[in-house]
Amino acid sequence: MEQILKYFPELTDEQRKQLEALDALYRDWNEKINVISRKDIDHLYEHHVLHSMAIAKIIRFQAGSKILDFGTGGGFPGIPLAILFPDCDFKLIDGTGKKIRVAQEVCNAIGLRNCHPEHLRGEEEKGKYDFVVSRAVMPLPDLYKIVRKNISQEQRNALPNGIICLKGGDLQEETRPYRNIVDITDINQFFDEEWFQEKNIIYLPC
Repeated sequence: MEQILKYFPELTDEQRKQLEALDALYRDWNEKINVISRKDIDHLYEHHVLHSMAIAKIIRFQAGSKILDFGTGGGFPGIPLAILFPDCDFKLIDGTGKKIRVAQEVCNAIGLRNCHPEHLRGEEEKGKYDFVVSRAVMPLPDLYKIVRKNISQEQRNALPNGIICLKGGDLQEETRPYRNIVDITDINQFFDEEWFQEKNIIYLPC
């Protein structure tokens, strides 16, 4: 939690309590259902929670915004973002039912009422959203084909509606089709930890 408070000192008491509760909850659920690798659970806050919250460094979602977390797994980046933006509505979808169960149980345990996990494949999602967020689920062109139908035409944020992805490594190939409009931001300009080297936020307006 020290890392979280270092970069997000403005958190309310409620937000701090919700974030603090994640460690014990994910450790407990990880013993039953492996949603985070065993060696990675000790780095939950840096590798999963703070990584998810990096999105808040490029956009402050306006109240009433609707966000779809595509391929959420056990709830990332959706749960940390839903904690950060309690006046926004988050739907978390994943094709693996047991992972969605973990996300739902975590939401229930911390009283996160603006977060709605559902066992659903992206092709089946019919709703309209201001943004689709994801963490390294698939190459950007494949993701774009699936979720462009879900991007609303109604604008309410400083950034035009679109896709926001957390990705690492060489992104040249998958961003090439969108090179004139895609925006790539290095996360290490926000966070000091070495793990964030070569980690990026990709924003694609739709």
